Amino acid sequence: MAEIMQKFTTCLWFNMQAEEAAKFYVSIFKDSSIGRITRYVKEGQEIHGKEPGSTMSVEFQIAGQEFMALNGGPMFQFSEAVSFIINCETQEEIDYYWDKLTEGGDESAQVCGWLKDKFGVSWQVVPIAMNEMLVDPDTEKVERVTKSFMQMKKLDLNELQRVYEG
Repeated sequence: MAEIMQKFTTCLWFNMQAEEAAKFYVSIFKDSSIGRITRYVKEGQEIHGKEPGSTMSVEFQIAGQEFMALNGGPMFQFSEAVSFIINCETQEEIDYYWDKLTEGGDESAQVCGWLKDKFGVSWQVVPIAMNEMLVDPDTEKVERVTKSFMQMKKLDLNELQRVYEG
């Protein structure tokens, strides 16, 4: 019987770092694994320009979510228009993901809990509690939290809670 696939799979387009990126992400997140790897063949080389036997795509899972990393060439780049949100329960969890994902990344892209990793992929490392703070009907609390997080790179849950409580 065929394995049932997730209805939607996110495909990440890399120049030639698909396998390296998949291994990097799998090393960071629990319950993650590398799946099938496809290779370029000689057929179509005049179009794809890749060496036969080189990695074409890597299927991988992060915390139960399926992804595909594709070595498609340098013509497309990642942008902040698409990002992955990591909802964190504790400051320790925020610190862990922030430290792992910022390693080798673009420091100038670190703002308000957002970061770009060493492959140019954008992430938001966010405390779940902040999501609740921002929907509080007390607009003064929301204003204080917003003012605070807008000045941060990595989000500080204790500081956000302090300003939220006034």
